[in-house]
Amino acid sequence: MPHEERIIYDLRGLKCPLPVLKTRKRMETVAPGALIEIETTDPLAVIDIPHFCNEDGHRLEVATPVAGGHRFLIRKKA
Repeated sequence: MPHEERIIYDLRGLKCPLPVLKTRKRMETVAPGALIEIETTDPLAVIDIPHFCNEDGHRLEVATPVAGGHRFLIRKKA
């Protein structure tokens, strides 16, 4: 997985609910099984992004705290 291509999506500076809304819209444009890496500074994203993945059937591969926010690696449902 470290060498697998991923789409980077920078959502830093956006507040709830925009990170989830923008992620949902972006997921509509990527192929099934694709990896998308989200970076956000919204403190609520740590709750909202996993919930979004659960609701929409995507798999949250990794959630990592980073300086000033979080990084999420999401695999789009097949």
